[in-house]
Amino acid sequence: MGNVTASTMEADLSRGRGNLAAGLDVPESVNSAGQHLVQSIETGQKKILGNPGTVEELHSRCRDIQANTFEGARIMLNKGLSNHFQVTHTINMNASVPSGYRFGATYVGTKQYGPNEAFPVLLGEIDPTGNLNANIIHQLTSRLRCKFASQFQGSKLMATQLTGDYRGSDYTLSLTTGNPGIFTGSGVIVGQYLQAVTQRLALGMELAYQYGPNVPGRHVAVLSAVGRYAIGDSVWSCTLGPGGFHISYYQKASEQLQIGVEVETSLRMHESTATIAYQVDLPKADLVFRGSLDSNCYIAGVLEKRLQPLPFSLAISGRMNHLKNSFRLGCGLMIG
Repeated sequence: MGNVTASTMEADLSRGRGNLAAGLDVPESVNSAGQHLVQSIETGQKKILGNPGTVEELHSRCRDIQANTFEGARIMLNKGLSNHFQVTHTINMNASVPSGYRFGATYVGTKQYGPNEAFPVLLGEIDPTGNLNANIIHQLTSRLRCKFASQFQGSKLMATQLTGDYRGSDYTLSLTTGNPGIFTGSGVIVGQYLQAVTQRLALGMELAYQYGPNVPGRHVAVLSAVGRYAIGDSVWSCTLGPGGFHISYYQKASEQLQIGVEVETSLRMHESTATIAYQVDLPKADLVFRGSLDSNCYIAGVLEKRLQPLPFSLAISGRMNHLKNSFRLGCGLMIG
């Protein structure tokens, strides 16, 4: 559009100069001003479009304010050993999942691409039985970022995932491979592309391909369309595919209140779930509350309170369903 506008204005300026030249002398400053105006419009059009982010982040704003509940008691101790290395000790006690101790470690490198970004980032968590989750995030160049995740259970590799994100000036191209089996001939490949069309609108697509002996026909591919429309403090996001659709809406009502609405529909399972979530931030009270309500009659809430001046944070979680007559409560203490 910028080129069309620029060409039209240059043509108009040229016709204007031709008509005036018949009877008047056009000052050189007027011609320079017109050319400067065209160049400014072209430059402005290029600056308007920025990187739209990744397809994975489309619904992140709505998901981040939903209540992430837990059950039972949890104690977490964070200890920073240096500016780049931190360890975490976690003890979980509940009846629904196995209780026990978990040890975690985080390393942040010295290669910086921004004021709050340093790479590489290495994260790991292990329990006494040998179950391990490991993640590596590294920024190879200013535009290329890679992420690797793996999971071990009982000293056996259960899952792996490798993702590469290339962020252009106004687009993002992502490629993910999951559980690639060289000897079994199975795996999952997902390609994603998101393009900033205007300052507010971004459109793209996602292609998921799965192959293997357990897949009907030995391979299957699914193509989905994605989009996001942002205006002010509001964001609309949508994912539409043959198996269903996912729509979310996020609104920052004020500095203290954020609201989100999400609808997920599966056409194959004939199921649909709608969720309303909100987050309340009270900085003066060092308090954050997240609450959510879905169409399955689940009500959830998590309250996080910083206990100043001590380096403690208290978390209280609750989840209930009136129709199923169920209620789960969790209480956690974070130190450090």
